[in-house]
Amino acid sequence: MHVEPLRKGDSGDRVALLSNTLFRLGLLSSPSSEFDAAVESAVKAFQQNRGLTVTGILDSESAQVLEEARWKLGDRTLLLTAPALMRGDDVAQLQSRLIELGFNAGRVDGIFGKLTESALLEFQRSAGVVIDGHCGPSTVMAMLRLMKVVSGGAPAQLREQVAREGKGPALAGKVIVLDPGSLCADPFITFDIAQRLEGRLIALGVTVFITRSATSDPSVQERIEKTNNASADLLISFAIDSYINEKAHGVATFYYGADAHGVHSVVGERFANLVQREITARTDLLNCRTHAKTWDLLRRTKAPTVQIDLGYSTHPGDMKRLLDPQFRETIVESLMIAIQRLYLSAEDDAKTGTLKISDLRRAGIRK
Repeated sequence: MHVEPLRKGDSGDRVALLSNTLFRLGLLSSPSSEFDAAVESAVKAFQQNRGLTVTGILDSESAQVLEEARWKLGDRTLLLTAPALMRGDDVAQLQSRLIELGFNAGRVDGIFGKLTESALLEFQRSAGVVIDGHCGPSTVMAMLRLMKVVSGGAPAQLREQVAREGKGPALAGKVIVLDPGSLCADPFITFDIAQRLEGRLIALGVTVFITRSATSDPSVQERIEKTNNASADLLISFAIDSYINEKAHGVATFYYGADAHGVHSVVGERFANLVQREITARTDLLNCRTHAKTWDLLRRTKAPTVQIDLGYSTHPGDMKRLLDPQFRETIVESLMIAIQRLYLSAEDDAKTGTLKISDLRRAGIRK
């Protein structure tokens, strides 16, 4: 959904609704119709807690997540709807409980999709309640009764990790989607890196899709759909950040994780760490670490997904490096090693920054 941003200094009914929601979430001491410093601080706290970009401004993305946050399991009947899927904290709670009970509801993303409905139907069959795919009072009560004797929550993470390990170490036959970001000062850089990486991967038997061309600019939703339709094993998105001054610089990598729901992508986090370590070991880019976020690209893409912010367009040093073709080759080399290490077993792994493409060929991992 698109909404006009709310920021410090605004007032009116929308600000009153915002502050009331923040108050009910325990982030604001008292509601207000003025977007003052207290409301701004509460918005920042909410964004931090929900894995959003912390700005203190209520933009469309933050407004959507805030709307989802007000729902608790049992507040409404949950079911598969079309074309817009139901989203909310109550959906995430349902998914978490189904997974803890041993039903495969997929990723805990707070979106009621077909996999969630399938898991709910299986639960209803086993619990002896009406099998309709609707999570209403009777289903919630049956779930609460069973939850008293079941604890856990790791099955989904284990499934994701086992699926990765089951793919084997060879890259041949895997499907990798490369997403060169276009919302940056120089979209040519991200596209060039994607093309260079594409060539390396294709030579090793990988099926590669690039989400945009040099002239096209698909939406985030279109990029997600392209990746999901391709049944991808991995999505790598490239971006170049910016800031209000030129002091911010360095590389950071993001993966799906929602602290509010206690979930994260195991494979996504591992790959983000590998990417971050390999790039910083091979370049002098400042290590801005890895971070869990709930951005739609990370959250709604079925495959493990990372976004790599390769530097800041507002920092002269970062841009000088990224404009150098040889530096971009070093980035691609780092990514190739990180991709391969993702599928290596622990005993085959090597010290960060020491593994080379030639080493992998000699080890018989590449053909």
